[in-house]
This record gives sequence, C-alpha cells and structure tokens, in this order.
Amino acid sequence: MAQANQHGGNVLDMALAFGMDETSIVDFSANINPLGMPASLKRALNAQWSLAERYPDPLYRRLHARLAAQHGCPASWVLAGNGATELIYDLAFLLRGKTVLLLTPGFAEYRLALEGMDCRIREYPLAEQDDFRPDRRLLAALRPGIDCLFLCSPNNPTGQLIEPDLMQDIALRCREMAITLVVDEAFMDFIADGVSMVDSLANFPNVFVLRSLTKFYAIPGLRLGYMVSSDGQAVARLRERRPPWTLNAFAALAGEVVLDDVGYQRDSWHWLRRQQAYLFTGLNALPALKVWRPAANYIFFRCLRPGLDLQALLLPRGLLIRSCANYPGLSADYYRVAIKGAADNRRLLDAMGSVLAHG
Repeated sequence: MAQANQHGGNVLDMALAFGMDETSIVDFSANINPLGMPASLKRALNAQWSLAERYPDPLYRRLHARLAAQHGCPASWVLAGNGATELIYDLAFLLRGKTVLLLTPGFAEYRLALEGMDCRIREYPLAEQDDFRPDRRLLAALRPGIDCLFLCSPNNPTGQLIEPDLMQDIALRCREMAITLVVDEAFMDFIADGVSMVDSLANFPNVFVLRSLTKFYAIPGLRLGYMVSSDGQAVARLRERRPPWTLNAFAALAGEVVLDDVGYQRDSWHWLRRQQAYLFTGLNALPALKVWRPAANYIFFRCLRPGLDLQALLLPRGLLIRSCANYPGLSADYYRVAIKGAADNRRLLDAMGSVLAHG
C-alpha cells in the first residue's frame, strides 16, 4: 500500500483511508526528533506572541546573522527558507533547462522541482549489493554534459552517509568540470560528529549546501531550512526573486533560539545513540528483514517475503511506517522507519515480529 503523497507524515490520509482516529496512530513515517520542540523555543514563543501582530523583517536579518554565525561565514552566503524543500525549488530556478544527475533512490522533490524547470534528468542508480552507497565510480559519471549533481548525505531513504574524503573528491571533480554540486544535509544535525560541506565552501563556489532545522528540532509545523553557498551572487539572485515574507515570524524566531540550545542537542544525541542501536538490533534480528545500518534517525530495510505489505498490516495496529515503493529504483518490498522513543520502538518491534510471524 503505497502512500497517497510523496512523503511521510501523511497521518490524516491514512486515518481517513482506514476509518481510524489520526491521534491513535504512532507515526514512524516522518523522521522527526521524538524529544519534541525544545523547551527554550516554547518559552520564547510563549513570550513573543505579539510577533504575530506585525510583519516580519522581509530580509530576516537577525535570522541570517545567527545562521551565518553558526557556520562562521558571511550572512551573504546564507538564505533561509520555508523548509529546505522551498530552497530545492529555488535552486531549480537557477538550473532551468540544465542537465542534472540524480542518484536513485533519492528524495522525490529534487526530480519534481527540476522537471518543473525543464531540466533534463540523468540517473545514477545506487546498487543494493553496494549497500546503496556511492563510491569513487561516481567520479567517472561527472563528465561533460552534466551541469549539476544532487547528493543527499545521509541519503533519504537509505540512511547512508557519504564519507568526507569521497565528498571532497566529488566536490573537486565538480569544480574541475564546472558542475554545480547541491549537497542536502537535512539530517546531518543528528550526527554529533558529522562533517559538513559548509566548512569547505570557501574553496568551492560551485557548491550549495541545504540544511534543515525542521527535523532535528521537531518543528515541522513551523517549517525552517536554509541554504549556504560562497557564490554570493547566486544567493543574492535567489534572495531578490523571492516574494516577501516567505517565513512566518515564529519560524524566524525559532532559528534565532534553537541553535543556542546546547542541552537539547546533547539530549538528542544521547537519545539517538541508545535508540538507534536498540531499534537496529531488534529489526536486524527478524529473519524476514534485510536492514541497513543507519547514520541518522531513521532505518531503511527490505522485507524478504514478496507480496507482504507491512505498511497495511501495521496500520490497524496503530503504527504507520513509510513505504518506499514510490522511490525510483525501489519496489514495494522496501520501507523506512523513524527512530522514536523507547516505548514506541518496543511497540514497533513487537508488532513487526507478530505480523512477520503470522502474515
């Protein structure tokens, strides 16, 4: 049973389809930090409801200054957006009519945004025998005729991280071939020691890095992401074509507050270390599954029993997992689950064991 839209988190659609109360469903399909919104942000929102009574700064200067300070770069390199997805569509505008290489499987919005700007899509399939992980063979695919490469690290949905040395070599190859490189790091904050391409941007004006605050800080309803590039002219061009006030005042406030919440960050990494290992070990112990070791807060796996629809079997038990049937290069046998709190993870493992035992 593939989901009704391109993404996880569509709990209402599933509840309506099954005649269920959406509040009774535990959503494993959306990769959101189960610790919830930081208490520091809740306090800030409660204290500043009056922000709704006036227009935000259309340039979001305080927000951009805070994001730039986070990465030690000029504010002119940074552009915030209504989630990272909005910025994908902004970048597609810069790439109108170009030829873009996409790794498959990968995030659906790249293709949708690029096709909307008449881009020509070339696919680079990732192989299961290689654990869906790109290697140095990708460098040979970066040749004349390719104008742009999109990478996601950790990749969605497979959860595989591109090693920093390989990422640097890819960036060098792209620079040599005058290829624009877009690196989506939407889940990088979940990796405590993650190496971001933002740190190398001074050497690579051809690189655009996408980041999301939505997932790590559990604010999908506020929507906040940002892009960083040392190509200040390109960033300025995108900034100038933006309609005013694409971010609401509370999302902008969130970006000014959450990055300073070191305690929340430590708590999140502590939760993930424990629960990532627990859920991976539990799923990997089920003989009917092939499970890939995760880098971030979600786990990718394949059901080895053809025709068994795990999403449909788990939903009546109040559990929604992500079917990956609509990802190019994947079939209905592949799934993705978010890593949640201990009780929910135990519940998922118990239910998975039951449905796999009884079908």
